[in-house]
Amino acid sequence: MRIEFNGSGGPTLGIEVELNLVDATTRALANDAVAIIGELGRGHPDGEHPKVKQELFCCTVEVITGICTTVAEARDDLDGSIEVVRRSAEARGLALICSGTHPFTHWRDLEVSPKERYQDLVASIGWPARRLAICGVHFHVGVPTAEHAAALVSPLAFHLPPFLALSASSPYWHGIDSGLASCRTKVFEGLPTAGLPPRLEDWADFERFMSTLVNAEVISTIREVWWDVRPHPNFGTVELRMCDGITNLSEVAALAAMAQCLVADLSDRISAGEPVPAAREWVLRENKWLAARFGLETSFIVDDTGARVAARDVITDLVEQLTPTARRLGCTAELSAVLDIMDRGPSYQRQRELIVAGATLPDVVDSLVRELTMHAPGA
Repeated sequence: MRIEFNGSGGPTLGIEVELNLVDATTRALANDAVAIIGELGRGHPDGEHPKVKQELFCCTVEVITGICTTVAEARDDLDGSIEVVRRSAEARGLALICSGTHPFTHWRDLEVSPKERYQDLVASIGWPARRLAICGVHFHVGVPTAEHAAALVSPLAFHLPPFLALSASSPYWHGIDSGLASCRTKVFEGLPTAGLPPRLEDWADFERFMSTLVNAEVISTIREVWWDVRPHPNFGTVELRMCDGITNLSEVAALAAMAQCLVADLSDRISAGEPVPAAREWVLRENKWLAARFGLETSFIVDDTGARVAARDVITDLVEQLTPTARRLGCTAELSAVLDIMDRGPSYQRQRELIVAGATLPDVVDSLVRELTMHAPGA
């Protein structure tokens, strides 16, 4: 099975943000996405807004950017589209949040999108799909060739834990503290083609993978392969899908900068024939678990001897390593903001601090609404 890859001329950036609609009075999730998307699609081809999309559940709206060159451009793009959705939501007594899970609404209370693709997904997969009341943020970064895309999958999986620890925003599930920084991660892994990617030998290996599953009729397109990192042939990108919903645009921009710089740096090293980081499958799996369970309050395995380094030190070293690339790509301020996330604590910490201080889970929802509205925690 031949799969054409539409290579990119540079490390372009695209961002996908999944937003939840919440009732402004009860703070519970609200199943109004179909009406909002329909309203915003008026006047557009096929009645669909080019940057506002339906997701699996009727409480979720996905906002996507166009093809951007810089992080600042992508942030402005998102800001404009989110504001359009927010105005439509507010007119219906609703607000927007972006977090890995809603703190207390149960998945049984959610309506599945009427879109055929999602109806088929639930019919095919059943309960693991029906309970996917989760949101994430995905980063697409352009790469020049199919071989680059295949070669990048393993080293990007090696760097998955920092992205997950920094974005973790789902400590609560159905009103209960899960004990995890990111319970979204474990919910999502219930899908048959989700989670860590396999090690790909080359692009032909990826084509063999797709041929096997398509011929077996267990998937039909790459859109049904939900790896944490995956090639996207049509877009000419690698897509980083490991992040929880990120609660504010400042942190979205910070992690977008880390994603763009990391892919650009690794791609340059691959072009030059230099070695890139990799790890055994069992190390990748354990480090992902450590990030999902403990967030920043852990250390990651860094070699086959079992040596571990504090998560904060791993992230600080990565930011330092990527700073020259950030200067070239014009995102040094956004990349340095990764360190700010560590200073103030990721969302899972901020949510728990509210509860410890006597707040309720509806109060936590209010804080998530404020963060998305003000673009940053405490703004």
